[in-house]
Order: sequence, then C-alpha cells, then structure tokens
Amino acid sequence: MAEAERIIGTPDIPESEGAAPEQPSDGETPAEATGDGRAADGESPGGRPRGKRRLTVLFAVAVLAYLLDLVSKTIVVARLEHHAPVKVIGDLLQFDAIRNAGAAFGLGSAYTVIFTIVAASVIVVIVRLARKLYSAPWAVALGLLLGGALGNLTDRIFRSPSAFQGEVVDFIRPAHFAVFNLADSAIVCGGILIVLLSFKGLDPDGTVHKD
Repeated sequence: MAEAERIIGTPDIPESEGAAPEQPSDGETPAEATGDGRAADGESPGGRPRGKRRLTVLFAVAVLAYLLDLVSKTIVVARLEHHAPVKVIGDLLQFDAIRNAGAAFGLGSAYTVIFTIVAASVIVVIVRLARKLYSAPWAVALGLLLGGALGNLTDRIFRSPSAFQGEVVDFIRPAHFAVFNLADSAIVCGGILIVLLSFKGLDPDGTVHKD
C-alpha cells in the first residue's frame, strides 16, 4: 500500500482564490521560483520537462489487447469448442478450447467470484494510476494489464454458468504446460515489464529514482 500511495501521490491543491502566483525575479528559473524545485508548466522536480500524459498509449494498448482476446475467444467458441484439438506445432503446441472457472492457467477454480472482484479492483487501480502517467513504457505495461484484465472479466460477467461466475475461455495448450488465452499472456507480459521498469527505477510519472 505504501508503494501504491507513493506512485499515485496526492491530488494537487489549487491555490486559494485571490492569491496570485509568485513571479520569478530576474535570473530565476521557473523551478526556482516555485520554491519546492517544481516548475509550473508540466515540469518534473529539477526543472526537467515531464512531457504529456501517456493516456493515449495506455488506452490504445488496452483496446488492442482486449479486442485480440475477444476476437480469438469468439472464433475458438465457434470453431473449436466440442471439437478435437488443432495441432499447430505437432504435439508442442495445440489449440484446444476449454472453460476455466479459476484464475490464469487454471489456478483456483473454486474462487471464481473472488477472482472477478480482484480483476475489477486491478482495473480501478490502473485507472487511478493513469492520472499520474507520463512514462510510455509504463503506459504499455499498464495497457497490457488493463486489456488482459478486461478480457477475462468480460468472460466472468457474461459467460455461463451465471453472471460474475462465468468460465473463462482458454485455448492455447503448449506441451507440458497449462492452457491459457491471449488475456493471460497480456497480463503476464505487462507484469514482467513492470518488474523490469521497477528494477530500473523508472516511475509511472516519468521520474527515475535510486533506492
């Protein structure tokens, strides 16, 4: 929770009415004039331009991941369900349609409602992070998480046996591994990218920190 609060931060408090912003004196930079090391016009601490928010990248990646997952599941249900598996690379990789009541890779099938709530919570957290998002790599990572979470959440809400207890469509079956779908792949890739960005010290707001 402490890490999430550090990343999300606190809302900016507007200046009180009637109080004019302090004007920089001759020779002062905008960052110096603010008194706290921040520039007024979209600059990060230290006066470095932070750039635009990466909301377009976030939602573009999320929509792409979601649509790919939705289209693939629609085709699988129509063409592969109740049919023999399709061999893609011999016995190493097959397409085999199954219904999964658990989490990614078939884990925890007895907790479908809980996983539905967790997926919804992840989406809310990502949306909250978006207002502080100035890093393109973080936008890609969060977009993958958002698109994957929405993909599986759609199954849990709208597929049988009932709302919020629906079974997720999985179909990618590698040899000696669990069956999964494109939403699972997006979530895993997004999670790996977030770990790498954290190791590099890059925050969602575009700043770099060293622990």
